[in-house]
Amino acid sequence: MSTIITNVAVVTMNETHEVIQHGFAAWKGGEITAVGTMDMLEALIAEETDEERDDERDDETDDETGESLRLIDGKGGILMPGMVNLHAHMGMIPFRGLGDDCKDRLRVFLLPMEQRAMDAELVYLSTKYAAAEMLLAGVTTVFDMYYFEAEAARAMDEMGIRGIAGETIMEEEACDFKDPYEALSYGESLMKKYQGHPRISACVAPHGTTTCSAGLLKAAWKLDDAFGAPFSLHTAEMDYEMDYFRETSEQTPAGYLDSLGVLGKHTLAAHCIQMTEADLRLFAKRGASVAHCIGSNTKAAKGVAPVSRMRELGIFVGLGTDGPASGNTLDLFTQMKLFANFHKNETRNRSAFPARQVVEMATIGGAKALHMEQKIGSIEVGKRADLVLVETRSANMFPIYDPYSALVYSAGPSNVDMVFVEGTCVVKDGKLAEKSVEVLRGELAGKMAKTAFAEEVLFSL
Repeated sequence: MSTIITNVAVVTMNETHEVIQHGFAAWKGGEITAVGTMDMLEALIAEETDEERDDERDDETDDETGESLRLIDGKGGILMPGMVNLHAHMGMIPFRGLGDDCKDRLRVFLLPMEQRAMDAELVYLSTKYAAAEMLLAGVTTVFDMYYFEAEAARAMDEMGIRGIAGETIMEEEACDFKDPYEALSYGESLMKKYQGHPRISACVAPHGTTTCSAGLLKAAWKLDDAFGAPFSLHTAEMDYEMDYFRETSEQTPAGYLDSLGVLGKHTLAAHCIQMTEADLRLFAKRGASVAHCIGSNTKAAKGVAPVSRMRELGIFVGLGTDGPASGNTLDLFTQMKLFANFHKNETRNRSAFPARQVVEMATIGGAKALHMEQKIGSIEVGKRADLVLVETRSANMFPIYDPYSALVYSAGPSNVDMVFVEGTCVVKDGKLAEKSVEVLRGELAGKMAKTAFAEEVLFSL
């Protein structure tokens, strides 16, 4: 069955960033089949109907609903590509709000609690909840990086989101594996399991430049490269990280990664706050990409990454939320606003990073960073039907002179009306189509009550 959403402003994010002000988009079997203006619609419907009749005669089958064509009235909303969250730790929902204003929260709260409370079931339930939060906010693709990622992959698959499950590896004992090479083997099995899956894939994701040995980084790179998977890690984020390389080798994290041969087109480096000009040129030369986490970075007072220069050099930069412990929310509407405001302030230039560029980073820019731009990131014929309908009837969405400006400066997750992943409706009327947030929250809260979180956190079932 074909689906056509009509009466929308289509923010295509194609090469020309075309906006079809009074348009439609059509898809079938998860693939976008047509995009155009409303005056083309009558002919398209006639064509689709004829094709469906021919298919029925040939196959003697029909859609289980008995319908050959589904029309959705977009009611003047904005249709945009599904957003891409380039860096998240979905299993960390239980940590949200824990020690937010603590100076050394990582070692005081986060790492000890991971060892005390985190297990496979908690990661599974947390990832389901995180996926719900993202889908309700128009995020259709996420790169996740945490522990027990087989459970994360299962959760993402069940929730209908498009996701990459990155099994985190590090030298010190983690909550899932004491030996990092066991984690590598676990990650390899996960990558094999999801080969060929339409939405879910996997990789191994080294924790960072100082938490993994040179040998472990090389082993992870070799494995990811064999599967054509992203090689992602925290890079140039922490002061102590910069001090370590300065004192031990007179290198930068970027230079160190390059010296090991693990900086290339499949490298997706998260944060990249403290980058030198030489680092940036090296990233551009190697084709490495950046996951920019403006909310997490500024909340932690770590600084603002030099994104202006990154883009000047042609480095692919997309947006990430980081984990719910770091950035609190998992939506990219928040990140887009923060990005625009902080970078305008940083450059002292009100015209810097116009809204069109910000939306680009949240969509096709993220897709390019993952080398998935042939499948997702824009609304074009032949691409996957990962689509978000943003309603424009709410008080905060009037008037609209420019859809890009409305998406960046006015809209929020509450304005997301419908979401489709692979052509399947996962959010309808601002609610999950097949799941219940209340049920997901109850399941997660019930599990948390059986762990050390019950001693530290006040929450309601």
